[in-house]
Amino acid sequence: MRYLVFCFLFLVLSCRKVETPPNIIFVLVDDLGWADVGFMGSTFYDTPNIDQLASNGIVYNQAYAAAAVCSPTRASILTGKYPTRTGITDWIRGRYSGVEVPSDKKNPEGYEMMHKEAVLKTPRNPYWMEHQEITLAEILGENNYSTGHIGKWHLGPSEWSPLTQGFGENKGGEDYGQPPTYFDPYERNGFSIGSLPGKSPGEYLTDREAEEAVQFITKNKNKPFYLALNHYAVHTPLMAKEDLIEKYEIKRSEMNIAWTEDDGVQARFRSRQALEIQNNSIYAAMIKSVDESMGRIVITLKELDLFDNTIIIFYSDNGGHIVSTSNSPLRMGKGHPYEGGIRVPLMIHWPNGITESSTNNTPVHSIDLLPTLIQLTKATIPESLDLDGLDISPTFSGKEITTRSLFWHFPHYWWGTKVKPYSIILKDNWKMIHWYETGENMLFDLDTDISEKSNVSKLYPRRIETMRSELNEWLIDTSAKLPKIAE
Repeated sequence: MRYLVFCFLFLVLSCRKVETPPNIIFVLVDDLGWADVGFMGSTFYDTPNIDQLASNGIVYNQAYAAAAVCSPTRASILTGKYPTRTGITDWIRGRYSGVEVPSDKKNPEGYEMMHKEAVLKTPRNPYWMEHQEITLAEILGENNYSTGHIGKWHLGPSEWSPLTQGFGENKGGEDYGQPPTYFDPYERNGFSIGSLPGKSPGEYLTDREAEEAVQFITKNKNKPFYLALNHYAVHTPLMAKEDLIEKYEIKRSEMNIAWTEDDGVQARFRSRQALEIQNNSIYAAMIKSVDESMGRIVITLKELDLFDNTIIIFYSDNGGHIVSTSNSPLRMGKGHPYEGGIRVPLMIHWPNGITESSTNNTPVHSIDLLPTLIQLTKATIPESLDLDGLDISPTFSGKEITTRSLFWHFPHYWWGTKVKPYSIILKDNWKMIHWYETGENMLFDLDTDISEKSNVSKLYPRRIETMRSELNEWLIDTSAKLPKIAE
């Protein structure tokens, strides 16, 4: 009898599924536009590996970055907070751009006149993210995760590097906003990527980042890991491998021939539109290298039997730069308050947690990713952690998440004075942009006007009043620094 009981208990215990915390690979691409991947509709840019993951995961059609420039979004991903709370509301200037760390090791305060043509004084942006911020890497590290950062950091110089913000490894994370060059030895005019020294002359940076990712995954295969793979691509300088550039030059030529010889009006329009919108062969080649990097990672995960229990997130830190690509049908791009500047591609793949592919149209935000990953990993979090984001994991199974207003605040000038200080509120898919120089409020109905062609503010004065009031309350609640009239 005892033997039978023993056998029964052994059978039950052996059949129980042991829940292993999921691995996380967060792939962040720099300046990648909303429509610059196949799963978002591109026909010129070529991303089969990423598209394959998207076809078996969840795609968010209305995903937003916390800012139209990079550093604020990067801070929001790591902290789950709006940029107004961390104080990082613009891209961070570093040593590479002539900024020296103050001797007192304190971030700058007060206001400045960035340009002689500016009407407003603007808040001085920090030179780094403060160590007091609790990051996703710190939380997961405290919960027995191996943590690694590869690629672009842009949240402070070496004294505030990834290694000081919870990451156990750092390969490439500097105060650079862009690489000196995309080819080994990654050095130009005295600047180099110190934490990613060259080792194979002529090697392409995105390929090197992929190699480092594979090594990190392999080394940490026996315990949960969190890898932040922050590609320097596709930020300028636009540089790519010659064979891939040639491939897309040929593809562009073929698309041009197809358009000139096609008699069908609709087909001709689509081909012509693709040529006018997405025809940068170097940029296309850079995206292709990012996709090849993803392919190498997937192969490694499958070889190590880690694929099913690894959450892969693919995201961009802001909209595509209009000097590199077009974000059509979205208006404008990087730096601008329109959808082209803040709406980005987002895909999440996790076979153990997302069993059916889907497309979600709920507005989600970069502040949502930390609380989502904390929930999925069941990590213990500090009591002092104050988050702005929501756990969006219910959408993995088709459930709704809380409807809320979303906000942006950019109290700076950008691209000289082409872009002036602004704040944004998105409420029930009505989007209001407030411009600080003029006090003007623009209003767009994104349900019917995704291209933001029609400013309908004069038609809805009460809506403007309500949204302006809610925006003001948020600015006060998050201690947002506002621009001032120059004296």
